[in-house]
Formats: sequence, structure tokens, C-alpha cells
Amino acid sequence: MARSQKKSRRKYTGKKYKNSSKKRKRELERPSIETEIGKDKKKKQRTMGGNNKLKLFSTSFINVTDLKSNKTSKVKILKFDSNESSKDLNRRHIITKGAIVETELGKAKVTSRPGQHGVMNGVLI
Repeated sequence: MARSQKKSRRKYTGKKYKNSSKKRKRELERPSIETEIGKDKKKKQRTMGGNNKLKLFSTSFINVTDLKSNKTSKVKILKFDSNESSKDLNRRHIITKGAIVETELGKAKVTSRPGQHGVMNGVLI
């Protein structure tokens, strides 16, 4: 069954809304992109309105900003540290916004959405 981003068929009380229509193509959900550490792999995807999203499946580099000196540099990711958003994502070493990775400069927190933006940015902790 296809997953949808449509309005719920039920109210918060549990009562059903009267008018409920079928799923529409425009309301379908895309599968989530689970970014990992590895060889660079990207994909360009067309979205609604003819726009594009750049999806990042795996990468081994991150753009890290040092807030004290206000300098940004591209550094290699050494290992995955943690992901507070979900226990499952943490266990599988999936990188999302807010995940913490170990880099050559130290620990960095991911501030971009790699599955949607196509690049991995972060700040030093």
C-alpha cells in the first residue's frame, strides 16, 4: 500500500471525517533517503513543479564550520558517533540532521538535511 502525505481520515478524538477521497498521485510520499558513510553516491530527482532535489545516499566528507574562527573547511569523516533522532537510526549509523560524527577536526553536528540537500554541512561541538 502506498504511503501518503494526505490529511488524516480521523479527527484527534477518533471520529471519522465525512468526505474522504482516494489517494492522489500528488499526495504520495517518497521513500526516505538513509545517508551513510562511504563512497560518494548522489542522485538528482525531479520534484513537483519541475524543480529538483539532490539526494545524498553516502559520502565520506563534511563541510565543517568552526564558530570561533568562523572558517569552513571540507574534512574527512572518521566515524559515526550518534543520532539522537531515533534509536533505530542510531543503531544502523544513518546520518540525518542533528547527527554527530567524528571528523579530523573533532566532533561535528550535522546541520543540513543530506537526504534533501545533497551536501553534508556541520558545526564543531
